[in-house]
Amino acid sequence: MIGKENLQPKLFETVNIENLVPQNHILRKIKQFIDFSFINEIASEYYCSDNGRPSIPPIILFKFIFIGYLFGIRSERRIFEEVEVNIAYRWFLGYELTDKIPHFSVISKNRQRRFKDSKIFEDIFNNILAQAIQHNLVSGKVIFTDSTHIKANANKNKYTTIEVDVTPREYLAELEEEISDVRATHNQKNLKKKDNIVETKEIKQSKTDPESGYMFRDNKPKGFFYLEHRSTDIKTNMIVDVLVTAGNVNDTTPLPLIIDSLKRKFDNLKYSCLDAGYFTAPSLKMMTDKDITPVVAYRNGPEKKGYLKKRHFTYDGVKNIYTCLENQELRYRTTTREGYSEYVSDKKTCEICPRKLSCINSSDERRTIRRHVWEKYKEITKEFLKTEKGKELYKMRKEKIERSFADSKELHGLRYAHLRGLSGVFEQCLLTAAVQNMKKIAMAIFLAKLYKLIRNLNKKRQTSNFKINLKWGLSSI
Repeated sequence: MIGKENLQPKLFETVNIENLVPQNHILRKIKQFIDFSFINEIASEYYCSDNGRPSIPPIILFKFIFIGYLFGIRSERRIFEEVEVNIAYRWFLGYELTDKIPHFSVISKNRQRRFKDSKIFEDIFNNILAQAIQHNLVSGKVIFTDSTHIKANANKNKYTTIEVDVTPREYLAELEEEISDVRATHNQKNLKKKDNIVETKEIKQSKTDPESGYMFRDNKPKGFFYLEHRSTDIKTNMIVDVLVTAGNVNDTTPLPLIIDSLKRKFDNLKYSCLDAGYFTAPSLKMMTDKDITPVVAYRNGPEKKGYLKKRHFTYDGVKNIYTCLENQELRYRTTTREGYSEYVSDKKTCEICPRKLSCINSSDERRTIRRHVWEKYKEITKEFLKTEKGKELYKMRKEKIERSFADSKELHGLRYAHLRGLSGVFEQCLLTAAVQNMKKIAMAIFLAKLYKLIRNLNKKRQTSNFKINLKWGLSSI
């Protein structure tokens, strides 16, 4: 028989909002295991202590923001609409069922006025990370670093073409000194220094978000994007560093800043795991000089079928020569301004060589091999990647950093930029990383306590007929 609706509304009903929130809700774990008291301390400098109307407490204000990032709610207006009807959200903020929720503009006005150009969002991320370190959830020994693109809030068809100055790389002075030493070893004159002419290049600049960058990469979408450069720790995949650049910036450009930031946070940093986009001699040298072992993949590059590549030649560091498959020597000729030493074969020997067609282009008379002055760092990295330790660490890269990015985009709305400008996107990335770390901290502590509880209950069961009530165990943590 079909049941009939016979629900009679009650005039009065006593309800405890605490009992309406499920015991396994993620907000319950976050509220229990994350200490938010630091927010009042870091926000106090942005409020007047003896004048003006009382504001919404900073802890509640930022909890509104955390809810948006935790559950991928992009609109500030939508956050407040959800809080009005969602019991778990009200409970997390400390509001009862009948309490009035503040106006949604409270977030945007505070962000645009009170917290504009401040470091409060970075301080929040660092404080959450400090709690993870305090709970021994971060080792700092092995770090995974990569970048992901975030679509800017800009139309890719609305842009202007401008000329910008090319910023010289930081390592150029050190590279020039290395080139001079190599040339002096072979009794060659130093290269003449270039005139201080500022190099420029043409780029596309968005009309709606000028600080974004037009990204043009293989197998990537084209348009205006930002790049988040993120680092995660091996132990629990906690996010330990965040940096944001325009989408047209090469991944290796901000790497020195990232490594310096990680070294300041972790004295025991030993391994840095990156993908093949970071496999450049200056980057590998920079990490090695800082006592960090690079775990970086490499690509052989495009190959002409049947044509002998550089790897088919053997380098002798003592004699400083290359040897081909026919045991003929390629001797040093010069070192270029770009830092490449050139090794050339004997023209007469190559004329009668049986491998000439597979070794030398038709327009050349001899084979030339180019070797960077810091090439040894590439060779060391390649050898380490072939070891069991290197293979194990690099294999974990996709399980750590790639999974972290996937969670950000699928669950926390990082696929698109909510705000415009570098500072706005940096704020979004910091808060996204902060809520991801909150979830990891809360779940790690919860599971550790649950494991300890079950272990104690099992010990008790061994001495009696006691049975584990998992529901009781969850509510008692």
